[in-house]
Amino acid sequence: MDQIKPFENSIFDERNLERATTSQRFANYIVDIIVFYALIFAFGIIVGIFSPQLIYDIGYWADKNVFLDRILSLLLFGIYMGITEMLLNGRTIGKFVTGTKSVTEEGDQIDKGTLFKRGMIKAVPFCAFSALGASCYPWQDKWTNTMVIDLKKSTL
Repeated sequence: MDQIKPFENSIFDERNLERATTSQRFANYIVDIIVFYALIFAFGIIVGIFSPQLIYDIGYWADKNVFLDRILSLLLFGIYMGITEMLLNGRTIGKFVTGTKSVTEEGDQIDKGTLFKRGMIKAVPFCAFSALGASCYPWQDKWTNTMVIDLKKSTL
């Protein structure tokens, strides 16, 4: 009878996960904000072409309810980020630019629900400030047990 040698059938996981730097995370944020507002602007132009009165009404409402306008903008940004990360498997346009990706703390692919949750957490007021500091560990990472890695320096 053949004896199985120890570790003969084991698969060694030799992952090397290098966290994205604070500057990479900041660049992700800036690119994603620019893309988000460009999409909102393009949507506004399209709506303005087909329904100019609606644009006027939205502008009037936004001027009267600045606080509500800011909350709605944060919510739309969270939805946009969640859907983008879901569709692009842990990446956003900013993450493509900087060569980074969201993964679990073990380095595995994140499930769609958690990716959407990460995006929605970004709608929490002052969430962007949670990324500041020497070690970049913002709320969307902390609250979902995920991290953003530098794909060029990591081995998955």
